[in-house]
Amino acid sequence: MNAPPLPDRRHRWLLPLLILLLATAAAASLALGPVPLPVPRILSALTGHGDRIATAIVVDLRLPRLLVGLLVGAILGLSGAVLQGYLRNPLAEPSVLGASNGAALGAVVAIYFGLAEWNMALLPLMAIACGLVALSMLFVLAGNSGSPLTLILAGIAVSTLAGAGISLALNLSPNPFAAMEITSWLLGSLENRSMRHVWIALPCVLAGTALLLGSGKVLDALSLGEDAAQSLGLDLARARLPILLGTAIGVGGAVAVSGSIGFVGLIVPHLIRPFTDRSPSTLLLPSMIGGAVLLTLADVAVRIIPTQAELKLGVVTAFLGVPVFLLHLMRERRIW
Repeated sequence: MNAPPLPDRRHRWLLPLLILLLATAAAASLALGPVPLPVPRILSALTGHGDRIATAIVVDLRLPRLLVGLLVGAILGLSGAVLQGYLRNPLAEPSVLGASNGAALGAVVAIYFGLAEWNMALLPLMAIACGLVALSMLFVLAGNSGSPLTLILAGIAVSTLAGAGISLALNLSPNPFAAMEITSWLLGSLENRSMRHVWIALPCVLAGTALLLGSGKVLDALSLGEDAAQSLGLDLARARLPILLGTAIGVGGAVAVSGSIGFVGLIVPHLIRPFTDRSPSTLLLPSMIGGAVLLTLADVAVRIIPTQAELKLGVVTAFLGVPVFLLHLMRERRIW
């Protein structure tokens, strides 16, 4: 009798390596910027014994920016992995189902009508509300079908409608300054974030994470095909509810505080997948950590690249994501 195959060592070291990368990225985020800080000054500031300048830089500026980046990157990476498994489509990401564009439209409406100036909390609330409206439209358009193709087509319709609304707001902006503010927000950034942004995003990201991490068994069953999954007793229409709801709430909360940031949910699962056994459930937690690492490092790059004006984070993730994705596509021209 042949002995069972030994587990791949890459699988065993994946999570510890990702956690180490996350800690390194977090340390770099606190240390690097226009004013580099040594580790002793950072630790003193975090423990409340630092000088006023170091405390202002670390506690008031860089720490909230780091925490927002971790939350946003984590939910984008996780939702990308879940949607790629659920839809059995390697190009799936949150924008496929209209969640990102729906939330972005809500934030644009808040900026366009000046609601964000009345109360800062109205911008994220509008983003989350419109994300949930986009989800409701998706359910109405898809009907009772659990087919991935139906969901993708419905998601494209919802995303296109939300994108048209954003374009209309830009076209009808009452003044160029409003258009510039909307455009700047759409490019995505973690600049000038405070702990208030952290507390706005945290409950949404935690709720979305709880719903999405619990979908591992459903995704593994669906990887066998819809007929096989149904033969195992899986109700496709019911199984999609926590996935779509988790994506809408989590991504809506993330987009509300960071703006539109693309490619993280698309690229991270592709980078992580070769180091797993390729089953959807084993991809979820590593993709969540990997998304946080990628977005944190991208934000560090935004701060240290010498430019007259700080680059927008969405621009950097696009430049990072497209070459990596194309390289991965060239290497593996096969069914994943």
